[in-house]
Amino acid sequence: MADNQGTALDAERYISLETFRKDGSGVKTPVWAAALDGKLVVVTDGTSHKVKRLRNDPKIRTAGCDRIGKVHGPWHAGTAKILDDAGAARAEAVLAKKYGFQYGILNLFSTLSGRKKRRAYLELTITGPSP
Repeated sequence: MADNQGTALDAERYISLETFRKDGSGVKTPVWAAALDGKLVVVTDGTSHKVKRLRNDPKIRTAGCDRIGKVHGPWHAGTAKILDDAGAARAEAVLAKKYGFQYGILNLFSTLSGRKKRRAYLELTITGPSP
């Protein structure tokens, strides 16, 4: 059974996910995240720039934020990886449970637009506070 507790950001509705360009500059994006096995999982478009940046550098920073990205908590350092199909199915389940009907609406529009096939699920490992 999954341990759905364990990070400082488990209860946050949105988190700011900062990924890093090749030149070291950070790019922050507000995302939905849910706890799974002591880590966080995130769904995003697999062709997004954040996924491309993570392929080059798995280092991340995360913090609690509102839906437009205004950070309201401390930053946490960590790493991210793109999940395989089995991990993606588990991530899908916990995200659907946490976000309920909103996740259902996201799925509906993603399916209708053909974007659901491009999805990537990310696993975020929080390693500690970030400066």
